[in-house]
Amino acid sequence: MNKILEEVDKEETREWLDALESVIRVEGVARAEYIIRQLLESDGASKINKALLINSPHSNTIPKSEEPDYPGDLLIEKKIRSAIRWNGIAMVVRANSVDKSLGGHLASYMSSATLYEVGFNHYFKAPSLDAPGDLVYFQGHIAPGIYARSFLEGRLTIEQLDNFRQEVTNRGLPSYPHPYLMPDYWQFSTVSMGLGPIQAIYQARLLKYLENRNFVESAARNVWAFLGDGECDEVETLGALNLASREKLDNLIFVINCNLQRLDGPVRGNSRVMDELESSFLGAGWNVIKVVWGSNWDPLFESDENGLLQQCMNETVDGEYQNFRAQDGGYIREKFFGKYPELLELVSHMSDEDIYSLKRGGHDSVKINAAYSRAVNKKNGRPTVILAHTVKGYAMGSEHGEADMEAHNIKTMNSEALKQLRDRLSLPISDDELDKGMPYYSLEESSEEIKYLHDRREKLGGYLPQRNTDVDSLPIPELNSKVFQSQLKGTGSRKVSTTMSFVRILSGLAKEKRVGERVVPIVPDEARTFGMEGMFRQLGIYASEGQKYEPADVGQIMYYKEDKKGQILEEGITEAGSMSSWIAAGTSHANHAVTLIPFYVFYAMFGLQRIGDLAWAAGDMLTKGFLIAGTAGRTTINGEGLQHQDGSSHIQATQIPNCKTYDPTFNYELAVIIQNGLKRMYQENINEFYYITVMNENYEHPEMPEGCEMGIMKGMYRIKKHEGESRLKANLLSSGTILNEAIAASLVLKNDFDIESNVWSVTSFNELRREAQEYDRQVMRDADCPKSKPWIVEVLKDAEGVFVAATDYTKMYVDQVRKWIPDDYYVLGTDGFGRSDRREALRHFFEIDRYHISAAVIFGLYNKGEVTKEFLETAYGILGISKEKISPVIS
Repeated sequence: MNKILEEVDKEETREWLDALESVIRVEGVARAEYIIRQLLESDGASKINKALLINSPHSNTIPKSEEPDYPGDLLIEKKIRSAIRWNGIAMVVRANSVDKSLGGHLASYMSSATLYEVGFNHYFKAPSLDAPGDLVYFQGHIAPGIYARSFLEGRLTIEQLDNFRQEVTNRGLPSYPHPYLMPDYWQFSTVSMGLGPIQAIYQARLLKYLENRNFVESAARNVWAFLGDGECDEVETLGALNLASREKLDNLIFVINCNLQRLDGPVRGNSRVMDELESSFLGAGWNVIKVVWGSNWDPLFESDENGLLQQCMNETVDGEYQNFRAQDGGYIREKFFGKYPELLELVSHMSDEDIYSLKRGGHDSVKINAAYSRAVNKKNGRPTVILAHTVKGYAMGSEHGEADMEAHNIKTMNSEALKQLRDRLSLPISDDELDKGMPYYSLEESSEEIKYLHDRREKLGGYLPQRNTDVDSLPIPELNSKVFQSQLKGTGSRKVSTTMSFVRILSGLAKEKRVGERVVPIVPDEARTFGMEGMFRQLGIYASEGQKYEPADVGQIMYYKEDKKGQILEEGITEAGSMSSWIAAGTSHANHAVTLIPFYVFYAMFGLQRIGDLAWAAGDMLTKGFLIAGTAGRTTINGEGLQHQDGSSHIQATQIPNCKTYDPTFNYELAVIIQNGLKRMYQENINEFYYITVMNENYEHPEMPEGCEMGIMKGMYRIKKHEGESRLKANLLSSGTILNEAIAASLVLKNDFDIESNVWSVTSFNELRREAQEYDRQVMRDADCPKSKPWIVEVLKDAEGVFVAATDYTKMYVDQVRKWIPDDYYVLGTDGFGRSDRREALRHFFEIDRYHISAAVIFGLYNKGEVTKEFLETAYGILGISKEKISPVIS
């Protein structure tokens, strides 16, 4: 503690404290808060560093006198916890005895076992017929401990535990929480650090959204998020704290395991991470509960009449706390209590072993229960964070990983270490057994521990984790319904963008009686950019407390209408938050038994490029819904320049196995894709989601050709055939706005050079590649088995001439289907950085306009020997193709 804050006049301090207590007792808390606020705003307070006032002492928030009685049997729970600790370590050790490259983590769960077990035994409600249950975001690295508990519960077998991180046979267990791999077990993908906390915040908000929109009844249902102190360095972890307090998410509880270690060493070293976290959460409006010391510290504090013990704790930094646990009781006596002679006297009656046994609060069930009890019962409109002081690798022994710098990387334990661990956990396992390897520790079904285990979970509704896979189908409107029909007819001479077409489809779908209320439009902060402002009044923007002001545009038809029952989630400038919101809505069928249809609409370049890790997690969590990349294309959003122009998102999207991607050109293509996606996800219950790019360029849209629906979904279909008898033939493949350039190129080729062209609308090069690759795989495995040819092979089998593909995306996007093109193939794309200019200039610069498409065709014909060099050079002159033009990639 800073010397200026040390006690100098105990009597004066007592008078101030008595006065405050008197005000609270007589006039209430509100009056006390008012007086404190006036003091802080006074002239005298201006000389005070108010930052020092934010942090409380390094002590428990809840005094011993306010701790509730423990609701369970501490001795039985300790035995259960010891068995789970042992089996969690056994899983990893046994796996690494097979192959050390499998890896795994021992120390994380050992650090947080008590935090989880108090929750499992007394707080984590499971979904049941009577109640929907809590939602728990388990910290990713502690998965072995959760598996070990499920093993004791009889939910997992020894075979599954023995196949930890050995999943290819489908008998193993994944390294971390992965719903894709265990769809009826894990709910959330959390191991990519920082993603669990932000998802938990938006999950808690979605629960309030569902309550306010009358999808679910208001229930005592909590969202728990477990995370580490080192994880709080991730921007996503703390980036949305204000949303939680602003939305009054008192159903949200963060539990931060403050073991003071990152993966490689101390979290803060020369300062205290718990102080930093307390400041951040208090400043964001959260309730903060600190659990610092265990019950065996209480007598020492009661005997510490001059407050030196608390002062010493306040002065000790993270690196010292870590080192104390890595040493022994004698070292702690000398280096901690030895700072003040009075403290040495305070512990003079204690042995070195007694001193070393002084627990940190995160390993004390009584202290944790007090924190959990207050968190679930303190419904003051604020979320709660519990900061629990622990030791990484607790009970593993300092010589085998406990509080060690290398704790995170320890995956094995030798026979001697196992014997010491067994003794610490008081388990009846013989030396002979341990000399042969690490056995699992099982309990008889008739034992009091197993009966207790099941009894506690029965009272809480069942077992966790678990995920609901029983989903009802939704009645999706047909393509010829009112929702989609207007998009199939064409626009005549009227020019519109596919972005506007999407908004009309979305608006129509939201009005559809059977599914309209389930549509959840999500947008970061540019609804007007996407032309969605018309939906403000139609659907309302969700606001947990309704609209408390008269909006500036109230006189307009499309004014900014906020509503407690609003459908639109207008998230502000936060792509990570919007994506977390979309994931919460897109998994609502599994977590809330309410199927929602989320459409997340964003600036294309600021979608997958910015939130790629969350998009990957969405695939893992079997999320359903639509990602709509507005203003897509590197040359289409022409005025915005380098940072905004998207030329790569389809390549990024195709890396996610259950994400289907499309780049439609015409209104009817967009309608077909959305309607088909709705049917697959919500009628056939296929676990996938859709990434669709839409553009802000206005042009005419034709009527939908007959019989093109399958081609649209498969990835390509022909919109223009060879005409006439010319011997020179070409095939033009394109998508998005550049398809119009390909159509124009076919006219240039015909009129100026007598070259006939097929024009193909390729709605998805990605889907074409996926299907063709799977076909090749099957043929390689069984060459004699008759199989249908890939769609791209079937539709191109009779096509004659060279092939040229051009899109508003990088060349890699179109080049990926080269193997299945039946003739010479030339690709054009927008490799390089974007820049601002007119669309025509940009397309010429990136060499994807009608003239460069035509030039590529003629060059291809020249290479095949079908036209002369003179023909080629004359054509280049007509088309304005310059040899001196600098490459857009290196310019």
